Amino acid sequence: METSLDDDKAENVIVIGLAGKTDLADYLVIASGASRRQVGAMADHLQEKLKAGGYRGISVEGAAQGDWVLIDAFDVIVHLFRPEVRQFYDLEKLWSAPPAGAAQRAD
Repeated sequence: METSLDDDKAENVIVIGLAGKTDLADYLVIASGASRRQVGAMADHLQEKLKAGGYRGISVEGAAQGDWVLIDAFDVIVHLFRPEVRQFYDLEKLWSAPPAGAAQRAD
């Protein structure tokens, strides 16, 4: 997956482990593309590679607009953004926060 994003010149690719945070997926991948066209192309190429890798039933949302594309491949959820949209939603901050009810450490 990261190879496909690297080949498409994705920017700021991060992978967040979701274990203990949600049962939705094991990993969350977030990456940026410089334009709607690039985000759309990254989504198309990634979807093709996932299918070739044996993933079935992949859901894709937002590909027509190209601002934010969500690819749900069951164990892995991929968000592809234009930079300003990524900054606005700031999913990295949302998913890196400790789970609700987790003990906070005071130093």
